Amino acid sequence: MSYAINPDRNQPWNGLPELPLVAEVVETVEILGQLVKARAALGRLQGRSAVIPNQGLLINSISLQEAKASSAIENIFTTDDELYKAYSEQATATTEGAPKEVLRYREALWHGHEYLRDRPAIDAGYFPQIYRQITQATDGIRPPSALIYIKQGGSGPNAGKAAYTPPRGKGILEAKLENLLAFLNDDARFPLDPVLKMAIGHFQFEAIHPFRDGNGRTGRVFNIHYLTHKGLLDYPILFLSRYIMDHKADYYALLAGVSQRGDWKSWLLYMLRAVETTATLTYDKINDLVAAKDAILQAVVTETQMERPEQLVNSLFTQPFTKVKHLTDERLYVENTARKYLNQLVDMGILAKKVISGHHYYQNLELHRILSE
Repeated sequence: MSYAINPDRNQPWNGLPELPLVAEVVETVEILGQLVKARAALGRLQGRSAVIPNQGLLINSISLQEAKASSAIENIFTTDDELYKAYSEQATATTEGAPKEVLRYREALWHGHEYLRDRPAIDAGYFPQIYRQITQATDGIRPPSALIYIKQGGSGPNAGKAAYTPPRGKGILEAKLENLLAFLNDDARFPLDPVLKMAIGHFQFEAIHPFRDGNGRTGRVFNIHYLTHKGLLDYPILFLSRYIMDHKADYYALLAGVSQRGDWKSWLLYMLRAVETTATLTYDKINDLVAAKDAILQAVVTETQMERPEQLVNSLFTQPFTKVKHLTDERLYVENTARKYLNQLVDMGILAKKVISGHHYYQNLELHRILSE
């Protein structure tokens, strides 16, 4: 049975096929071979992250980079300094511009993980919650009156014309989302490896395009949440958007390839390679972060008389920019001691002192280097 492609990109694709796909589409030798590699890389990442006592090191540092990369896919760009400054202030509500958008994504990444932690299935409230968190909108599923279509980019003769028109009509989006959730949740009825379900589910969500805005970012948050929900990772630390950002043109071309030509094979291979590559990348970053933290702790212990050195170094690795206030809020030190220790670490070449908009920040040079690579 062939896949019923979208016959007209200018008309709503109300005929978007329901899931599941037929087995012949998914269970090819090449796809299953790449799946083995993706699962092996995920297993190695999960095993490494599970033995790290300071999980905040992973959640804060790597999830911030995932948020930055996913936002950049939507042409929301921010510099590291802008982002790290905004995050260090822990005040998303007062942050403006691109850093605010990125921090919203990071918050959605974490809050969605918490939302699903105690739920046996992904329920109908999950996607709207992520959408609202990312966009700060108050609406939900777009109504039939919202004439949404995806425009072609660039400056060529087709720029601005419809590249894709998602489904539209009373009850249509709700029915297609219900089918998607059943496919994702019911493993007895739809037995398929969760990594493949994630890849298929991501396309299906983007094709449904249920919201006025933020569908791309919501779909990429879902990717990571589904892997954690199925127990392949304990925390949402996979740097998946890095691969998509590095292969952005392929990402959009392969999404179109499914709707226009039914080319599921290329899409699934792309997503499986993304999982394998970014699981390996994240694994390497974790090793680099742990090695850097241990080396700095050794230097602090052997070269200084600082009190509570382990807690201090752990705090320095939870975010790239530290302030005196962070250490006093954690009740590690009084203000004068915190400032003295941070300045001492500057003299040791471990931190760099920065003044941004009249405020003083201490940049963890090794953490910044590792996250930027």
